[in-house]
This record gives sequence, structure tokens and C-alpha cells, in this order.
Amino acid sequence: MVRILAVADEVVESLTFGVGIEARPDLIIGAGDLPFDYLEVLATLCDAPCVFVPGNHDRDLSGYRRGRAGWTRAGLPVADPGPGGAVNADARTVTVAGVRITGLGGCRRYNNGPNQYTEFQQRVRAAKVRATTRSTDILLTHSPARGVGDLEDDEVHRGFECLHKVVGSLHPTVLVHGHVHPYGTIPIDKVIGEDTVSMNVVGYCQFDIEPRSREFQVVRRHHGA
Repeated sequence: MVRILAVADEVVESLTFGVGIEARPDLIIGAGDLPFDYLEVLATLCDAPCVFVPGNHDRDLSGYRRGRAGWTRAGLPVADPGPGGAVNADARTVTVAGVRITGLGGCRRYNNGPNQYTEFQQRVRAAKVRATTRSTDILLTHSPARGVGDLEDDEVHRGFECLHKVVGSLHPTVLVHGHVHPYGTIPIDKVIGEDTVSMNVVGYCQFDIEPRSREFQVVRRHHGA
């Protein structure tokens, strides 16, 4: 089993001191809207790789390329734009610590800020991922799917309908998302598709997963900071 610490949206200061972490995670995953240095601290503390997708309050990471000589943008060398050493899984599938992770960051467009998409734009991005990926262990998103853990009457926090098709095609064990703050409530894990578990990890959630199987178990979680 691979031990995973999933975080999103709200910084839990105690985690940066190792308080609340059960054993040592093999992998850190970030579902968006967190300071990049927070992800770096967690990855360093746990001596674990980090995979993330950007949220609507994160900086625009489009246009950056990583080559043998380092990072570039518009052909010019630049510093690592994301959390140091972390893997940006947005709109692609990566394998880290033996776990296949497919990412789709961002939320529904509500202003001119970065990492926001109309339903059509996200559907196009999702279709490209589905065309290059046959299956995955974790679907890592910032926004939830429409009607599954979102706020349907809130334009900003309404989920993407296209995620249902992604789940149906890739059949992940879990869909990990943030974006919807619990504000003192306890979000309920929901089933999407055939048997994929959709989890809101605002705050943090530690879980174990067996890659390429349906084995999955929540170890510890804290809803919100």
C-alpha cells in the first residue's frame, strides 16, 4: 500500500511540524489553492515526492516548459514556477511513487483570474487527457464534479459536468478535490460513476491505496484548517 497525504485550500500549521501525520507518507498530493512553500515544507518534512494541480487562487503556470537545461517560458530560462521539485499533473497523467495520477486543475470561470475554465474549455482539456490515458488510480482535481460534493447554487463552487465522463473512462479508485470549504461541516465522501470515491480534502486527508487495484482506506483526516 502507498501512504498518501492529500491537502487542499487551507493551511494546517500543525502538519508543518509533523503533528497529525500518521506514519510517514510516501507521497504528498495537493488539490490546489495552497502556498507553494507549504507543499515544499510537507514534501521535505516527509521526504516524499509531491504531485499537485493548480487552483483558482494559484498563479498561472501555463506556458512553462521543463527541459534538460531547466525551466523555460517563451524560450527564456526561468526559475521553477511551482513548488520546488513538485510535479504538476494538470491536464496529464503522471506516475509517482508507483501511483498513476491524472490531474485537472482549476474551477469554473467566474472572472478573469488564472486557472478558470468554462465547462466547454474544461471538457476539451478533459478529452485530451482521456485520449492519452486508459486508466488511473487517482483523479486529482481542484473543483469537484457537478452534483457530487459541489455547491450547485453557487456559480464559483459549482462542479464540472465533464468530470463524470473522465471518471467513467478512467475508472479511478478515488477522485480527490478541494475548492469547497467545509466551514465547520463534515463533507461526506460520495460515489461517482461505478464505484469511485469522491473526497473533499480541504484541510487534509491521509489515506492508503494499492495501485492498480480498488484497495483504498482512509487513515486520518481533518476537515478545514
